[in-house]
Parts: sequence; structure tokens; C-alpha cells
Amino acid sequence: MAKAPKNAITPTRSDDYPEWYQQVIKAADLAEISPVRGCMVIKPWGWGIWENMQHVLDGMFKETGHVNAYFPLFIPISFLEKEAEHVEGFAKECAVVTHHRLEPGPDGGLVPAGKLDEPLIVRPTSETIIGSMYAKWVQSYRDLPILINQWANVVRWELRTRMFLRTTEFLWQEGHTAHATEKEAVDETRLMLDVYADFAENFMAMPVIKGEKPSWERFPGAVSTFSIESMMQDRKALQAGTSHFLGQNFSKAQEIKFQSKEGGEEFAWTTSWGVSTRLVGGLIMTHSDDDGLVLPPKLAPQQIVLLPIYRNDEDRDTVLEYCKTLREELKSQTYAGRPVRVLIDDRDIRGGEKTWQHIKKGVPIRAEVGPRDVASDSVFVGRRDKGHKDKQGISRGVFVQNIATTLEEIQTGLFEKAKKMLDDNSRVIDDLAELEAFFTPKNKKNPEIHGGFASCYCCDDAEVEEKLKELKLTVRSFPVDVEEEPGTCIFTGKPAARRAVVAKAY
Repeated sequence: MAKAPKNAITPTRSDDYPEWYQQVIKAADLAEISPVRGCMVIKPWGWGIWENMQHVLDGMFKETGHVNAYFPLFIPISFLEKEAEHVEGFAKECAVVTHHRLEPGPDGGLVPAGKLDEPLIVRPTSETIIGSMYAKWVQSYRDLPILINQWANVVRWELRTRMFLRTTEFLWQEGHTAHATEKEAVDETRLMLDVYADFAENFMAMPVIKGEKPSWERFPGAVSTFSIESMMQDRKALQAGTSHFLGQNFSKAQEIKFQSKEGGEEFAWTTSWGVSTRLVGGLIMTHSDDDGLVLPPKLAPQQIVLLPIYRNDEDRDTVLEYCKTLREELKSQTYAGRPVRVLIDDRDIRGGEKTWQHIKKGVPIRAEVGPRDVASDSVFVGRRDKGHKDKQGISRGVFVQNIATTLEEIQTGLFEKAKKMLDDNSRVIDDLAELEAFFTPKNKKNPEIHGGFASCYCCDDAEVEEKLKELKLTVRSFPVDVEEEPGTCIFTGKPAARRAVVAKAY
């Protein structure tokens, strides 16, 4: 007789990490594959996480002076052609609309008709279409800066997709700003990098490294690209957000020019920056375990679930009334500047099954309430950051009074656990053979989780890019906000001004 699995998720992380990731999404009911190739349906619990991310980020953007707007989904192909490097970077990923209606075909089906005079690109990113509008809006230095963000969907034709991490259509925000001076634009680029890092660490509980991308990893058409990089539990890197200094490249292509204070004509300096639903994938892989999703309380759709337990209608009425008044008391408390989010789950299913559903969905706190708890004015509490059998009785008053402290304890604990993993699996490496050994699994037929982040001297050179391809590694970034000391590039032997983070990556 086969033994029952010890964990709710099969396979485990150590057995098959990619499949574990898919099974966590399924068990938590976050999303599922749609009938449209490469696209997913984000289900209510998954949407709730993204919605909370949007809420926090939108507030952070507005606190830094940005406003929201919306621009067209379709972009004339001629707009992309104006910026050669940009179109080259996205050409292979573009979805193209060539007709504007359908007509009955000879075999009874429908066929495209009404060919467009100019093909339209389904938005892969919006620099060109937004730039065309900024060119209209900017006439004088008095019209600057423009600080606009849009929440939108984009389409990039992907051959290999993975839910939340890489899909043909995904949701994101993209900020686009225009400035009178280079310094203002550079400062904006770094400001938004800091905003993303703040959000990742203080809301997602996901430690990140802020850095500048090497030249071959820059956004097409950018002067410089900065990113936040995080280590997942398989020790691979995830690029979680990017901020681009575009210089005057796009403003010259789109003719975003203005009259300066001195009366001369100048081109604007522009930036763009964005994060996407990929953050949900990062959240899953940073914190979840072999029992399912683990959520930081600040982003959980529900922070507490109350689980009524009863055997008859009389007990049901008493227990439910207790839960309802407890819910209101909890909702009157605040955590992270918002009312505490509480769900009463009174569905008519077995208590054990119900409990495990919430464990797999990552609800931070579960509180069981039965007739004995009502009689003693208490609750029986379990936390998602502890073992599923680790539960304790707590008086109602203490539970309510300490709820914000408990949620913050969970939030902080998740960050500290993830930070320890990052630190424990990061190495300073100054020898190419040592680097290769660090990223070589002991079991080559069935590789175990291995590697991590290597800090190496590296020059920004095409020769490095080629060597990394051979090793199936990437330069994630050259960290910023650290003291730089020159050394010798371990890939080329040439002088290197700074160290880079090298890793396997998503």
C-alpha cells in the first residue's frame, strides 16, 4: 500500500521545481491556462494579489508626483520604424493586425477582410505611441516634466510560456516621463528603481539587488537600464522590475522638442519603467513551500480566515454570530495603513478539507471557532508561516488587540527567511573554474537545486556575453549603491571597473 504524501504539493521543490511551481498555482486556485495559446485566466484569488500590488504601487507612484492616463492598444507600424534599435528588439515578438473585419468564407467559416492601409502592432510596450502624444503636448520648458503612468495589458509573442512569469499577454504598469534636463531624467530613472525596491522588500518581503544592466541586456533604444533582481528558491534570478534612462533617443525619433528658458530648441530627455504580473510569480517562488502558497500579509487578499466548527443548527447559529462580531472587531483594526481583511468561511464542506484549502492558498492566519471557543471567549489559531499542526488557543481580546503585531511578525519573518537564503547562496568568485563549478550540479542527469548569485569582476564587453552563453549564465546587473573597486574580468582578463552579479535566470 502506497504511503500518503507528507506534503500537500506533489512534486516537492527539491523533486521538480518547475512542476512544483505549476502545482502551487493550481492548488491555490490562482490562474489556469486559457483556450488562447500562451494566455492565462487569472482567477479571483490570483487577481486579489495583483489588485493589492496595484493598490500599493499606484499610491507610491502618486506620492512621487505621477498621474495615470491611458493610451491606445494599437500602434501603427510606422511608429516603431522611427526608432531602429527599438523595432529590432521587439520585431520577433510583435502581434500584427492587418485586417479590420471578418467575412463568410467559401467553406462556411470566417476569413479576414478589409486589409488595413497600415498594419497595426498590438502594444508590446508604449514608448512610441506615448512619445507621439508627448510631441504634441510639449512646446515649452514650462510643459515639463510630464510624469505619467498607465496600467495596461501588453502582448509579446512568446514561444515558451509559464503562468505569471512569461505569457503572450500580461498585465503591467508602464511609466513614461519627459524632462527638460538629462539630470532630471537620470534622477527619475533611479527614483523609480528605488520605488520598486521599496515595494519588493517592504510589501512583497522579497529581498532584491538594485543594479545596472550590461549593454547587451539594455531595453532596446535605452541609454541605460536598471533592474531589481531577486533570488528564487531554486537559486535562479528573477528580474522583477526595470527602469530605463532613454536619453534623447526616443524624443528625437518622435520629435519631442521644446523651447528652453534661453529661447533655443531642445529635445526632451525621457524615461520609462515598469513591473508586471511577473511579480506574482516572484511572490510564489520566494515564499511558498511544499504545502502550497505562502503570502506576505500586506498583499494577501484575505489576511485572516475564520473557520466556524459546529455539529448542529443550534451550535451553528451561536458560532456564526460569534464569528460575525469577531470579524467586525478585527476589521476595525488596521495593518499597513488599511483595515484588516477577514473572511468567514461557512461553506458546507469538511473542516479538514476547508483548512487545507486555505493553507494551500497561503492565508496568513487561520482561526477556528467552535462551541467550546465561544464558551471560553477564545479562538484556536494557526499561522501559515508555521507548521499546519502548530496551533494554539488565544483569548479573543488578545487575538484582536495583537492582530497587527502578529501580521507584521509574519511579514518580517518572511523577508528575513528570504534574505537569509539570498545571503547563504551568494558567493564572491574571482576564478572562472570556480564559477563553473559553482553552477555545475552534482547530479547532471537529474540536477539538484544548485548555484546562486556569484559576484564577479566583469567588463561590459561582447566577448563576455558570448562566454556566458556557453556557460548558460547571465550577468544580472552591476550592483549600484555599493563601493566600487576595479579588478580583472574573469571572462576576458581585461580591466573591469566593478563587480557584476552572475546567475542562472528566468
